[in-house]
Amino acid sequence: MELLLYAPCVVLLVSLLYLLRLFADVRRNLPPGPRPLPLVGNLLELGAQPHRSLARFAERHGPLMALRLGAITTVIASSSDAARDILQRHDAAFSTRSVPDIVRACGHDRFAMPWLPPSSTQWRALRKVCSAELFAPRRLDAQQSLRREKARRLASHVARMAREGAAVDVRSVVFTTLLNMLSCTLFSADLADLDDGRAGSAGEFADTIVEFASTVGVPNVLDYFPAVAALDPQRLRRRLSRVFTRLFAEFDGQIERCMRERAAGEPPKNDFLDVLLDDRSTEDGQRFDRQTLRSLFAGVIQAQLTVQWAMVELLQSPSSMAKAREELTRVIGSKPEIEESDIDRLEYLRAIVKETFRLHPPAPLLLPHKAERTTEIGGYTVPKGTTVLVNIWAIGQDRKVWLEPSKFMPERFLHRELDFRGRDFELIPFGSGRRICPGLPLAVRMVNLMLASLLHRFEWRLPPEIEKNGVDMAAKFGIVMSLSTPLQAIAIPIQ
Repeated sequence: MELLLYAPCVVLLVSLLYLLRLFADVRRNLPPGPRPLPLVGNLLELGAQPHRSLARFAERHGPLMALRLGAITTVIASSSDAARDILQRHDAAFSTRSVPDIVRACGHDRFAMPWLPPSSTQWRALRKVCSAELFAPRRLDAQQSLRREKARRLASHVARMAREGAAVDVRSVVFTTLLNMLSCTLFSADLADLDDGRAGSAGEFADTIVEFASTVGVPNVLDYFPAVAALDPQRLRRRLSRVFTRLFAEFDGQIERCMRERAAGEPPKNDFLDVLLDDRSTEDGQRFDRQTLRSLFAGVIQAQLTVQWAMVELLQSPSSMAKAREELTRVIGSKPEIEESDIDRLEYLRAIVKETFRLHPPAPLLLPHKAERTTEIGGYTVPKGTTVLVNIWAIGQDRKVWLEPSKFMPERFLHRELDFRGRDFELIPFGSGRRICPGLPLAVRMVNLMLASLLHRFEWRLPPEIEKNGVDMAAKFGIVMSLSTPLQAIAIPIQ
């Protein structure tokens, strides 16, 4: 009986709080947006593809809009001008990250560069090491032969599968190759084998990397209702803790190997691990090394996705595939291997990569930003502490910028001075401003070389069953946007 008496009071209290919140939002002059429901806000309207839902909202409410996701006020930029406001004009105000609960719970935000605030000494040190050492042009140029050798191994593996009449699991072979490119760059060792027993899978370590990205990308109720953070109802913290344990075991093994070699007087390999070990001077340095390495390996998934999406689009666009093949024949000729210096002459190939970034950005909402202080944008107020997202997928679908935006059309980039390195906000797959992805220079080299190598040595077609039923273009949303069904394709060696 008492519960029945309390129930109307609870309903009244919740309704009053909801109305007060709506009134407060109006008085704060937030950007426009859909009306939120009590308690859950607009969460239920996002669906399984939040980037698409947010793009539809933007068509009604404008390129800068505010939503309430649970208890969290979130502002979304959905046009190139709105993105420029966030990432360039007011870069300092929005350069801090809104850190997901699962990242914070595992301590990842205290050491990993993607989540550290740019005001921290550690972030500045990491940024300096990345720009001056790991991704510096001189170092990347010096490592060209390493990447070329990995691409050669990929071509040899695909040729063997073609002779055996087997379909190629494009995701697996590309992931393995990119993983080894990066692992050799970091600590001079392969972490996977194209010819292992699982048909070119990248083995347990690669599985762990994939699990890391998929776990971090799971929508977490605690990000929208932080008041219940102690409960961890989805057990994501526990799951990610197990993933970190496996990752640390691999990284610690490589660090210990390098230190043993140093103690034995062996000459340094001048890889990234050597650079980190030279820089560190305390026990905290080891944690610095592990967290840095873990963050860098997560980027392998984004590069793999771009190559896979490009192959999916080309297999469904015979004219684009033919143009790419014609360019390779004309520029490369009978030379068996692609050099990175050749890429500058492959204009259509570079256009394919740009078009793939536009249609299928690896992280459609980038990583979340947070307002460091209350900021005025376009006549609206973005309060301090607001989570800010940039919907780069919506920007790539903007009809004011792109003709037939849903169509795969690399030609749109042939006579247009537009780059993806953070200056042109119509195409920012790596972000922009001080939080632009530091691995961009290496990622671009790997993606271009990988795609060129696959197209230069082979013609490609879909297996009969897939050709009959069509390619499954469904995407799985997370911190990265992956194909729900991995691409299978048949390679035909070019004589």
